[in-house]
Amino acid sequence: QDHLVASGGGSVQAGGSLRLSCVTSEDTFRGNCIGWFRQAPGKEREAIATVATGSGQIRYIDSVEGRFSLTRDMWKNTVHLQMNNLTPEDTAMYYCAVDRRSVFCPMSDHTYGGWGLGTQVTVSS
Repeated sequence: QDHLVASGGGSVQAGGSLRLSCVTSEDTFRGNCIGWFRQAPGKEREAIATVATGSGQIRYIDSVEGRFSLTRDMWKNTVHLQMNNLTPEDTAMYYCAVDRRSVFCPMSDHTYGGWGLGTQVTVSS
């Protein structure tokens, strides 16, 4: 059973930065896709960045493109999400998860699993 642990959240002012980490097992780390997701109060969970573990292709949603950067640490089975120029609209619980079946990593949460507790990101204006 997949288990991914997200950490690194916190409270920052607008314009600040945070670096999230997603730690998992070596087997899970090599699942087809690993994604970062977030869910704001009253909103549905949305995918914000995914990486295809085989090709290394990374995709972002438009609202974070140019501000967020996903990287992988192959030695530590960890996926990082560097978040810069944060805005109050980025306030949410952030999660990482794995999709073991998709060939092209979907930007939705339906095929992902291994959800942990998430890490809270709060951005004040």
